[in-house]
Amino acid sequence: MLVIVAPGQGAQKPGFLAPWLEEPAFAARIDWLSTVAGVDLAHYGTEADAETIRDTAIAQPLLVGTGLVAALALFPHPADAFGAVGAAAGHSVGEITAAAGLGAITAEQAMVFVRERGNAMAAASAHRPTSMTAVLGGDRDEVLTRLAELDITAANDNGPGQVVAAGTVEQLEQLADNPPAKARLIPLSVAGAFHTEHMAPAVDRLAKLAVSITTHDPRARLLSNRDGTVVHEGREVLQRLVSQVSTPVRWDLCMQTMVDLGVTGLLEVPPSGTLTGIAKRAMKGVETFALKTPDDLDDARAFVGKHADASPIDSTEPKGTA
Repeated sequence: MLVIVAPGQGAQKPGFLAPWLEEPAFAARIDWLSTVAGVDLAHYGTEADAETIRDTAIAQPLLVGTGLVAALALFPHPADAFGAVGAAAGHSVGEITAAAGLGAITAEQAMVFVRERGNAMAAASAHRPTSMTAVLGGDRDEVLTRLAELDITAANDNGPGQVVAAGTVEQLEQLADNPPAKARLIPLSVAGAFHTEHMAPAVDRLAKLAVSITTHDPRARLLSNRDGTVVHEGREVLQRLVSQVSTPVRWDLCMQTMVDLGVTGLLEVPPSGTLTGIAKRAMKGVETFALKTPDDLDDARAFVGKHADASPIDSTEPKGTA
């Protein structure tokens, strides 16, 4: 069984979009999604420096737009994807990419939603200096206990040996001064404490937008960041995308569901490498493929063919607005 995954914020790197834009069809689609989002994705994906694309309001549309167009390059006829993909998931903002890729919302809706998500999260981050730090290694229980002592949220649980801590800058400095035993701390290139209570204002904004978004049920299994479960209804997908902003990402549970479903191959859309790296450590026996440039497309299609096993889900009827 094949699962397609989309990375979250922090995966972007300066210039990563350049080789893709040499493909005329890809460049045209990026131009369209840039127009929809009101963000020059081509510029930010080729010419902007690391600090510029660290900005939440830029990074999030850039990631979603790239992932959607790369998926279309991999499956020029979307029906082919629904005949091959057993499941899909995305880490944090990547869950929007996955939801649109499976037809729960349109690409245009996804770009408007992610633009407003990025702007709202950036605004929420401006209220108080907050950030995130990866905690690698150490005893899991000791790590979680130390975070609880400092009132820091375990905002991402990415499987064995990798928890992402989120809180105020002061709290993370205290963590750095006295880290859990045998743990290594890596500050992340993000602008706020995402997936925590600090993002509550962003949830309010997205909830208002969600009222007017028409949804469809996903056309393959969509795994939720909240608890790793398969979400079957389009309205629930959207509701989870709204609440996800202030709740922890349980990528460990998403990977466990993949294993339980019998996934044999995991393909990550660009900018790839983060989720395939985690999978290599946590999903032993599952083959991975990081789609990085157009030069990888032929090998990626061969990988898809090797692991293709369609989801039994194929629902296309719109569910309306709520």
